[in-house]
Amino acid sequence: MNKDMPYWNPYLETLPRERLERLQLRKFKHIMKWAYDNSRFHRNLYDEAGVCPENIESFNDIRLVPKVEKSMMKTIQRKDPFPYGDALCVPLDDVTCFRQTSGTTGQPVYQPDTWQDWEWWSECWATFLWAQGYRPHDRVFLPFGYNVFVAFWAGHYASEKIGCETIPGGVLDTRARILKIQELRPTALMGTPTYILGMAEVARKQLDIDPVTLSVNKITCAGEPGALIAATKKRIEDAWGAKVYDHAGATEIGAWGFECSCQCGGIHVNEAMFLAEVEDLDTGEPVTKPGERGRLVITAFDRLAQPCVRFDSKDIVEISDQQCDCGRTYRIFRGGVIGRADDITKVKGVLLAPSAIEDVVHSIEGLGDNFEVVVDKKGDADRITLRVELVPEFPNERIKELEMRLSTELRLKTNLGYNLEFYPDNSLPRFEVKAKRFRDLRNKEI
Repeated sequence: MNKDMPYWNPYLETLPRERLERLQLRKFKHIMKWAYDNSRFHRNLYDEAGVCPENIESFNDIRLVPKVEKSMMKTIQRKDPFPYGDALCVPLDDVTCFRQTSGTTGQPVYQPDTWQDWEWWSECWATFLWAQGYRPHDRVFLPFGYNVFVAFWAGHYASEKIGCETIPGGVLDTRARILKIQELRPTALMGTPTYILGMAEVARKQLDIDPVTLSVNKITCAGEPGALIAATKKRIEDAWGAKVYDHAGATEIGAWGFECSCQCGGIHVNEAMFLAEVEDLDTGEPVTKPGERGRLVITAFDRLAQPCVRFDSKDIVEISDQQCDCGRTYRIFRGGVIGRADDITKVKGVLLAPSAIEDVVHSIEGLGDNFEVVVDKKGDADRITLRVELVPEFPNERIKELEMRLSTELRLKTNLGYNLEFYPDNSLPRFEVKAKRFRDLRNKEI
């Protein structure tokens, strides 16, 4: 691989749109037929809908194919063969990798992969790590627990595939990870936005180390929308003195989206390996106009053990007709993953996205990185409580001024009023993987 080449796969990443779409249609038909022929679950699903692979001749026909969602996968797992159920398309002997979802939305989904599938995972990640400037001279530190959920496993293998020196930071605690970074001087880091900010906090407060003085010059984030929320991206970049890049993916789907080094304000869809459809949240009709938002339905073309065909990701994305200066012909979703359909909820008649709250909190000097949002009822009315931390030694006489600014910014950004609660530094929970900052307690036992 030519280190000066901006693309990991120059042919696919610059393929003219017409040829790219022909490739996508051909690959969709292939993976649908594979699922139909080898998965009892998919055959039954398609037969009940009266659709078969031979019916798919155009992109419009793809909409005839029933969608799959996580709740269906959980039901499938109760059947044989254990533990994957009847969506498995290969003999159990061919499964070489086990991963599962993080379980943040309930019972985890088990994900089998063949060795070919895992090579595909690495290729997806290698595509966007190269787009973010990773090269063989980089030394990459991965500060995550190497657990049963996929997290940054693929990032590890992809950085090795590119030729980077790769350092696992598995069982080390946060302090030890920072000291190892100081010792080995890695140039790159991967983690959730929440944890990367938390590492910076521990470095400053517990070790008296300014992360800016360390060697890290680029950070790849995943697992949360934060890396493309302007205020959060700025906080991380300021804290570490490094460029921050976003990535989007899921255990059941794969690494489908990435921010490139041009940082155009959105993420590219890895369209040679995925088909991304966007549907209206209410009607399910296709969303095609720039600026419109909808729910992402995604197909992974080349994953064989447990296919991902028209999977309802519940991610909310925004259509864009923007062309990136990087020269890739892949489509861009403006702002990356804006939120999840599970989290975007109606409060006092207004749609509320937690990412909008995060953007406000992280844009205001004096507020810490951590916050928590709770929606409940006061009498018959909805109530939103926002709990935020103050930075260390924030003067008490300025809290009222800070409260007024926060209240005003939230009103402008979200069209809603909030019950604001301020806490001392280090009072709210910390997270190593995905942060759980939003809770809707309406219609639940409190």
